[in-house]
Amino acid sequence: MRKNDRIAAIVPEVIGWRQAIHANPELGFAEHETATFVAAKLGEFGLTVHTDVSATAVVATLTKGASGKAIALRAELDALPIREATDLAYASRNDGVMHACGHDGHTAMLLGAAKLLAESEGFDGTVVFVFQPAEEVLGGGKKMIEDGLLKRFPVDQVFAIHNWPGFPEGHIGVRAGPQMAAVDDFEIVFRGAGCHAAMPHLGDDPLLAAASFVTAIQRLVSRSIDPLSPAVLSVTQIHGGRFNNFVPGEVKVEGTCRFYDRALSDHCAAEIERVAQATAAAHGASAELTYKRGYPPVVNPANGAALAALAGADTIGEERISTEFQPSMGCEDFAFLLQGVGDGAYVWIGAGDVGPGAGLHGDRFVFNDAIVPIGIRFFLNVVQRALPVGVK
Repeated sequence: MRKNDRIAAIVPEVIGWRQAIHANPELGFAEHETATFVAAKLGEFGLTVHTDVSATAVVATLTKGASGKAIALRAELDALPIREATDLAYASRNDGVMHACGHDGHTAMLLGAAKLLAESEGFDGTVVFVFQPAEEVLGGGKKMIEDGLLKRFPVDQVFAIHNWPGFPEGHIGVRAGPQMAAVDDFEIVFRGAGCHAAMPHLGDDPLLAAASFVTAIQRLVSRSIDPLSPAVLSVTQIHGGRFNNFVPGEVKVEGTCRFYDRALSDHCAAEIERVAQATAAAHGASAELTYKRGYPPVVNPANGAALAALAGADTIGEERISTEFQPSMGCEDFAFLLQGVGDGAYVWIGAGDVGPGAGLHGDRFVFNDAIVPIGIRFFLNVVQRALPVGVK
């Protein structure tokens, strides 16, 4: 602990906020109590608070000096539809809903940074604190932009952090270029004539067509995409039939495509359509594809990544900063904010090794509170680097 360390002094309070949020998780666009809690804290700190920006979002501003420059710091409010399996004293009180990704920790750390920045004169400019709803699946970041977030609160850069199990504890990872992948979803309905299992010659068997598609579509990555361009296709659901003695007339196949090169979105859509139609035709069935383009990739601009790396070195020392590492095929809707602003960075804070079911989205996930002071200090150092006093 540093002498007169303001951050260390508030860590117990910040952890208490995190535990309170964790115990009362809410799903995307329904984070009413969480938003009320966050808005109340920001008001106590003396920030200007806005709850009329987009859905359940909370946005607050803090201005010091007169430089005219502004940056945004973002955290997420939503939890996941997961039944918690931990034995924590502050475990979820909302059955079937859990903070299994660490958004409670991200929100608490950003609140801690807001409290200390409100007491500080160590920056010159405006900090916009963005507590966004519905990061998981529903695209709350995209909706905020559509609802005018960046027009109402224009900023020069935007930054976000995410705890990262499996990354060395207390280390910070930020790379220029892709750090998280784009994700598209697809759904194919194979249709044909159903029939009794004892009379297969009277039907078309769309179930067989669906099974053949699952095998055939694997060529998309292995044979239609440059092997030096990372991509992954996963079939994740197959639904069809109700009885073991009747071949269904309709089978649904669902899955995702992930990649860093956004141009692959059109390629994947076209290839899935082609293989689905050819497979269906070979079995005398039909296929109908619904292809949904989801989150774009999180691609850190070189300038923002460099500033974040310097702020990270200020926080934990240069020896614990990683700028060269394998990006993730996971997705993050911070991509929309980063694209909209044009500069900034998405940063991992290592949470260390975890056991089975305790990683991100696991029902035994436990946020590592040891990284709380690191997250707060990192946010403060980003602000001081991006909005230095005495620089015009």
